[in-house]
Amino acid sequence: MLNYLNSLYPIRYTVLGLCGLGFLLSLFTLAGFGVGGGLALVFFALLAVGAYDLLQTRRSILRNYPIIGHLRFMMEFVRPEIRQYFLESDNEATPFSRAQRSLVYQRAKGDPDQRPFGTQLDVHAQGYEWINHSIAPTHIASHDFRVTIGPDTAQPYEASIFNISAMSFGALSANAIKALNKGAQRGGFAHDTGEGSISAHHRAHGGDLIWEIGSGYFGCRNDDGSFNADKFATNARDPQVKLIELKISQGAKPGHGGILPGPKVTPEIAAARGVPVGVDCISPSSHSAFSTPLELLQFIARLRELSGGKPTGFKLCIGHPWEWFAIVKAMQASGITPDYIVIDGAEGGTGASPLEFTNHVGSPLQEGLMLVHNTLRGVGLRDKIRLGVAGKVISAFDIVRLTALGADWCNSARGFMFALGCIQAQHCHTGHCPTGVTTQDPLRQQSLVVPDKAERVYNFHRMTLKALKELVEAAGLQHPHELTVSHIVRRAADGKVHSLAQLMLPKLAEGALLKDDLSELPLIYQHHWPRSIASSFMLQNQ
Repeated sequence: MLNYLNSLYPIRYTVLGLCGLGFLLSLFTLAGFGVGGGLALVFFALLAVGAYDLLQTRRSILRNYPIIGHLRFMMEFVRPEIRQYFLESDNEATPFSRAQRSLVYQRAKGDPDQRPFGTQLDVHAQGYEWINHSIAPTHIASHDFRVTIGPDTAQPYEASIFNISAMSFGALSANAIKALNKGAQRGGFAHDTGEGSISAHHRAHGGDLIWEIGSGYFGCRNDDGSFNADKFATNARDPQVKLIELKISQGAKPGHGGILPGPKVTPEIAAARGVPVGVDCISPSSHSAFSTPLELLQFIARLRELSGGKPTGFKLCIGHPWEWFAIVKAMQASGITPDYIVIDGAEGGTGASPLEFTNHVGSPLQEGLMLVHNTLRGVGLRDKIRLGVAGKVISAFDIVRLTALGADWCNSARGFMFALGCIQAQHCHTGHCPTGVTTQDPLRQQSLVVPDKAERVYNFHRMTLKALKELVEAAGLQHPHELTVSHIVRRAADGKVHSLAQLMLPKLAEGALLKDDLSELPLIYQHHWPRSIASSFMLQNQ
């Protein structure tokens, strides 16, 4: 259906025009021959529908496709199995994401999210998970759960436990960025800029920003693509910027880098990134400002100082475990620790990525988080470093599960895109997004009305945290950070049920990696920890 609508985009107003012409001809026929009254009424009704579609603000598709856009929404009232056929045949959404998207839509619109007829999942299926509840549930006064990031820095930040993940201006439209930031400002949560740097649209509504610095150093680069300290300090000291995040790798395409073709580098994008208009914009696969674990941490310390003491950390998707171990050993050797680390799961999304990278490169979020959490415990640094996560985080149960695994807070990109009206048309890379979320086409993105979508972003965040509060209360706890892997249960392949504590990487004791004898630890530590060194990402004696 969406492919069909996109094919009609160049003539999307033609139906409206034909209805107007039909109405005029009907009136002429009525006046000259005394017939045509019924046709006039039909065409007038269609004209009224088209006018309403153009003026309403709730549905972006109808603003882009007046009258004909109703074909899609008619499918939503057809029997579920027929609707499923149309959606799946168009690749509009997978069964998993369709259910998740429906949940987000309801919360974003402020509608009740209750469902009749019980669970929509097969509770006997392999992989089914649930949280155990308490006979003595608690009562929590507020759903506004917070975590302090960088408590020892000059400018610590009280972050929401649920924030907007990295999505750049250029990948998203100007109106999408404005709506996200306006919603974040109203709800008191943070908006990650993505590596495309801070644009005028990020500044329009004053929402808290996490400034992500990628390998292209956009917003703080010299003409040759190297890091520029003065430009960085100017942007980083903006009061709207609350956190500095150095992106080492992205879960959707770790180790790959990227390119924004010159024709897509508009004056607005060029101004935000500090690159020439119309010239290919390159994101290298690795950083030029450092090449060893020690240099990485020294760069982190430099960014913290240049920002005026704002919490500074890095984001990565876990790859070779010994490279992560080398970073931890560099922390021990240098005494420099990041204020936070964001673990990006390989299941995270992107506007465009090679299929092999999307499907087969990088560690999934669960495994990456457990490795980072355990390693920091093993060297006694977990209490000093906050952990954020990103990777298909949408529902309150997702937050519960990841918090139980060790996360301090969660970021979501997909969920907030759904709140903006994204329908997973999968045309992000073509510029033909039918809802105006991922296009730079000025006509297409006008369909996304900022005040309406900002309200939905705010609602989605608020209602998801309310659902999180109810889950924590049901478990008999006072805060999500009290959750542990013992609270989450999974049905395994053999049909038996186990808590995640029994299924996950064994929990390392505090300081376990500081001992000489590692024989009781998981094999990944026995094999790679002794051979990792602070001065190189390579294994010693490899």
